[in-house]
Amino acid sequence: MAARAGRGEAVPGREKRPGCPSTSAHVTGKMAVFPWHSRSRNYKAEFASCRLEAVPLEFGDYHPLKPITVTESKTKKVSRKGSTSSTSSSSSSSVLDPLSSVLDGTDPLSMFAATVDPAATDSSRKRRDRDENSIVGSDFEPWANKRGEILARYTTTEKLSINLFMGSEKGKAGTATSAMSEKVRTRLEELDDFEEGSQKELLNLTQQDYVNRIEELNQSLKDAWASDQKVKALKIVIQCSKLLSDTGVIQFYPSKFVLITDILDTFGKLVYERIFSMCVDNRSVLPGHFSPENVNDTAKETCLNWFFKIASIRELIPRFYVEASILKCNKFLSKTGISECLPRLTCMIRGIGDPLVSVYARAYLCRVGMEVAPHLKESLNKNFFDFLLTFKQIHGDTVQNQLVVQGVELLSYLPLYSPAMDWIFQCISYHAPETLLTEMMDRCKKLGNNALLLNSVMSAFRAEFIATRSMDFIGMIKECDESGFPKHLLFRSLGLNLALADPPEGDRLQILNEAWKVITKLKNPQDYINCAEVWVEYTCKHFTKREVNTVLADVIKHMTPDRAFEDSYPQLHSIIKKVIAHFHDFSVLFSVEKFLPFLDMFQKESVRVEVCKCIMEVFIKHQQEPTKDPVILNALLHVCKTMHDSVNALTLEDEKRMLAYLINGFIKMVSFGRDFEQQLSFYVEARSMFCNLEPVLVQLIHSVNRLAMETRKVMKGNHSRKTAAFVRACVAYCFITVPSLVGIFTRLNLYLHSGQVALANQCLSQADAFFKAAISLIPEVPKMINIDGKMRPSESFLLEFLCNFFSTLLIVPDHPEHGVLFLVRELLNVIQDYTWEDSSDDKIRIYTCVLHLLSAMSQETYLYHIDKVDSNDSLYGGDSKFLAENNKLCETVMAQILEHLKTLAKDEALKRQSSLGLSFFNSILAHGDLRNNRLNQLSVNLWHLAQRHGCADTRTMVKTLEYIKKRSKQPDMGHLTELALRLPLQTRT
Repeated sequence: MAARAGRGEAVPGREKRPGCPSTSAHVTGKMAVFPWHSRSRNYKAEFASCRLEAVPLEFGDYHPLKPITVTESKTKKVSRKGSTSSTSSSSSSSVLDPLSSVLDGTDPLSMFAATVDPAATDSSRKRRDRDENSIVGSDFEPWANKRGEILARYTTTEKLSINLFMGSEKGKAGTATSAMSEKVRTRLEELDDFEEGSQKELLNLTQQDYVNRIEELNQSLKDAWASDQKVKALKIVIQCSKLLSDTGVIQFYPSKFVLITDILDTFGKLVYERIFSMCVDNRSVLPGHFSPENVNDTAKETCLNWFFKIASIRELIPRFYVEASILKCNKFLSKTGISECLPRLTCMIRGIGDPLVSVYARAYLCRVGMEVAPHLKESLNKNFFDFLLTFKQIHGDTVQNQLVVQGVELLSYLPLYSPAMDWIFQCISYHAPETLLTEMMDRCKKLGNNALLLNSVMSAFRAEFIATRSMDFIGMIKECDESGFPKHLLFRSLGLNLALADPPEGDRLQILNEAWKVITKLKNPQDYINCAEVWVEYTCKHFTKREVNTVLADVIKHMTPDRAFEDSYPQLHSIIKKVIAHFHDFSVLFSVEKFLPFLDMFQKESVRVEVCKCIMEVFIKHQQEPTKDPVILNALLHVCKTMHDSVNALTLEDEKRMLAYLINGFIKMVSFGRDFEQQLSFYVEARSMFCNLEPVLVQLIHSVNRLAMETRKVMKGNHSRKTAAFVRACVAYCFITVPSLVGIFTRLNLYLHSGQVALANQCLSQADAFFKAAISLIPEVPKMINIDGKMRPSESFLLEFLCNFFSTLLIVPDHPEHGVLFLVRELLNVIQDYTWEDSSDDKIRIYTCVLHLLSAMSQETYLYHIDKVDSNDSLYGGDSKFLAENNKLCETVMAQILEHLKTLAKDEALKRQSSLGLSFFNSILAHGDLRNNRLNQLSVNLWHLAQRHGCADTRTMVKTLEYIKKRSKQPDMGHLTELALRLPLQTRT
């Protein structure tokens, strides 16, 4: 290292630049040169003096973690003549702890509980428990979840028609003196008028037009109600209910049912809230907990009036639906009102001849019943068994003739029943006993052509019930007529249950074989993939990679011809998710022969990238140990390359960050152990593959730097030449890669970090190259940079970088061919030439940091070192010529600082001048040798400058002076006593 820079030679300093300002005798007076003398530092002694003093703590002393002892204070009232009250305390403490009342049970909640009647509490609890038991839990799928799916599935391109109520003014005229009987007669006449033909039929409506008209009716209902036109509102509901008797466009009926019942739900809610609002004297009672005894006569009369109005509706279907919509209102009249109405409404449905219309009526009644009285299971069961009695009507002549007229096949007609039947079965099977479910299944078995029923049973019953009887269901599926309901839909429903619950272990393989024999014979690609998607999860859950590979191969075989996979990307994506969800060992996953060929079917780039992201997310989440498995590496490099290549000029920044995060997660999990060359080769390959994502390149540079440090640590003392060559290769990797980055501060920080790594590995020339590259890059720093999408000034970031840079330069040895402190000089030249903001003082803060650096460099022994690297303290050994050059450089920096302070002698900048002056004073105090008279005088001048114009912070000045006085009492610091006497504190007047 001695050859790096001659210890006994003084290297001439850099010549003074033209226009470089000189220093001054007074900060704002005549210019002169101030010499710099750094004070000698004993770092060990300074560290020792800064340590906290250890104070022994006795057991009885206060400790912040010691439990708090609360002194109980009891207060007693004493009646006394001439005085309202007085208090006496049993505690010697005069201060009452505000939390002590909690300990004796006198907190507000305890006091409130003490006033509650225990009998009333028990009664309320029992009532609450009963009400909670009558409410369905979160495990019951609500109707709202099914609504959107029905509307999306049951559509039509045929023209629809709708009857719109045109309105009638008859009956609106009247006087305030009309008798109540007259009002009732008038309203009945209005209803008669409605039913006798004041309507208009709209024809040739598209599906969207129809939906819009229904939404208009729903809004008209709300508007009529808000304007107190209750009869009009009822007319709208009746009219809409009548539409449910029309099966003219039969494929659209399930969606029509959803739209119309939305209006019925709105009406039922409005009526209920109207009657409840009339219970003025019972507003404090919650809606779900009142009894008919709490309802006043006005509310009861209004409720009866609504039921009488509905009873006068002549047609069965609107009368049934409207009454069912306000079923909850029976709570205002009688405790048994709902339980009495449900059986009657169930029997009313028997009068509906069309089986499709009747099953949806039953579905609506079950829906209302589950909302109002889910504990009344008898009516739910009655609806189911009544439906079974009429099930044969589906295959009767009337229905067949209707299908012929509309040109609808039985295969398309039967699925129309599924939403209603699934809902009925779900309501009945909810928390139903095993015996009831078994009875329901047995009753379904006895019916011919029962595929539709079987599908609803498997859709609604508990998965555990289905799974334990899987072979029985497979037997029933085999017996079903293929023409009535496709068997593959039955197997799909069975597969959905087996994904949630496990069948008996001995039956699992036979179940898979039976199902796949049917699925693999499907010719229609959509039918095939819809079933295969479900059964892939069952296969992954219960079998090995051999069976999974067979299933994937079969999917590829069916979906490749005619590029059928292009229409089934969602299902194929679902299959990938299910496979990777069960195979967390990626060495097993990628050994599945057909997995990568399966990925090749995703030829649409956006879909392909999403699939790759799913794979990488699972890998990052579940891969616990680093890997070097070539199968995993090759496969995931292909996956990551696919994600990387999708990046283009239109890719959003958030998407880039996500892709980079996933790729970096993969890179971090790759480790070849002690095979460092193989590790570096992987990083080289990754750099060529992921060159368009800057965060990935940054991660690679950090990884290579860590590799270099790990190599030196592990190979310490062994194969030194080979190790040194490898480390130089790592350093070269970083030096080549950094310039390809876009972010200016990313490059600066990586140059610095890589230079530090090179220095730690004794690669001195390479370290110099990194530091020079960083210095040459500083002039390119723009005034504004983009931070999280916002433009911000860059000077604060540059200041932070340079401070870190200075800390590194302290231990960088001088190059023998470039002179003393060549890197510091080059950096100062760049700082001097950089265009700084006029309103900024960052340049001077940087010069102050340089002064700290040069002061540290003048010490006999530096504060820190790098192992096996001789810094300048070892190279020069405190040589007087080196110190002279160092001091000259300090003087140049001081001149820059003082000149800047002089430019701040303006009204608007005086506060800045005061702050910087005090900061420079503290720097001299910390690093300068104040035994030098001229430096001592400069510090006094700066003290006065900081207080001039009254801009100084008085508290800071006082604390600074106290510090000086305290420090003057230390050994060899007696000269500070005199300095303290020369530092007056000016008061503001």
